[in-house]
Amino acid sequence: MLESNTEDLTKKIITEFSKTIEMFGFSTLEARLFVYLYLEQAPMTLDEMSEAMGKSKTSMSTSIRSLSDFNLVTRVWKKGVRKDLYEANEQIFKTFMNSYLSRWIDAANHQKDSLNNIKEQFENANIPSSSLNNRLLNIIEFHQQLEKSLREIKQI
Repeated sequence: MLESNTEDLTKKIITEFSKTIEMFGFSTLEARLFVYLYLEQAPMTLDEMSEAMGKSKTSMSTSIRSLSDFNLVTRVWKKGVRKDLYEANEQIFKTFMNSYLSRWIDAANHQKDSLNNIKEQFENANIPSSSLNNRLLNIIEFHQQLEKSLREIKQI
């Protein structure tokens, strides 16, 4: 009975925490796999993950690769085990924040560069200052402030 209650609670934790992870752009499977690895607190092979999640080994490999790209899981070595083992990164908050702040900063920079190119087109076309041009300058300023704020948050 105790094991059944623990299993039910574990499923509930996986379901709820994976919803948070999904908000950061991960698929449902990637989010659920990360939470499962985090709760397991032990390195696992792709075969073990496949069995636990009820998905193919190929799906596990793809999901692990995605999670690894964001430093949410790491490949570890264990004496006597010939297969790759993976475990969840224990510093969830810092990992998420650094990863996503970097992505948001890059996105803000990209948008700012694109908007500056449009501004140059205005200038090169000798179009007199207009409300559209003023709005464009406000949008560029918004992106500059956004980038500055994100960089400040990242320093914390």
